[in-house]
Parts: sequence; C-alpha cells; structure tokens
Amino acid sequence: MLTRTKQTGGTSLKGHVTTTFNKLVAAFGNPCINEGPSEWEKVTIEWCLCFPDGTIATIYDWKCYGWQPLGDKEWEWHIGGHSSAAVSLVHERLAARAILDEPKIEFSGPFFDLAK
Repeated sequence: MLTRTKQTGGTSLKGHVTTTFNKLVAAFGNPCINEGPSEWEKVTIEWCLCFPDGTIATIYDWKCYGWQPLGDKEWEWHIGGHSSAAVSLVHERLAARAILDEPKIEFSGPFFDLAK
C-alpha cells in the first residue's frame, strides 16, 4: 500500500513528470503541503510518498513564485527521491490511475494510506 511519509530527508531531484494537479490528486490524494501562492517560497505544493517497496518519492512544484499550477493546466512537476526508482514508480502510478479513472483512498489520520 502506498502511504504518506514525513521521512523525506536526503531526497533530491531525480526527474520530472508533465501532468496536471488534478491528475496528481486523483493518483495520490491531496498534497501533504499546499501553502498557497507565494512570491518567496520555492515549493508550495508537495506530495511526500512511500511506495510498498520502501521507495520514497516527493512530487512538487518548483519556483512558481506568485502562482500555483492548479486544476487541469499541464505542468512539469519535479520528482524527488533517493534513487531514480521514485521517478518510475510515480509514472507507473499515474498511468495506472489514468486507466482506473478514480482514486481509492483510505483515510487514517493526518497522513493517509492510498490503496493500490
């Protein structure tokens, strides 16, 4: 089961994915961080995920300064992790959700589990 995590220390940029905010929400639930537009913050939207094999992935906007890539606007999101496996797993999950067309989310507190 895919879960949210706070254990993102040591992650760094590993790749990108071009998709929409709405598709990310459908695949991964609401972001862990959604600060609102900022003229100073480099990251205002972020998902912090742990895949079943233990791979940590972060998906985040980068330097949007003053606006956020919300809704159905295509955007090149950054994918962080400890290895390139994070990139592959994010892309696989998005492709699978595109076929299923609806997320299966089980809530369990402030960080919630996302069913496969």
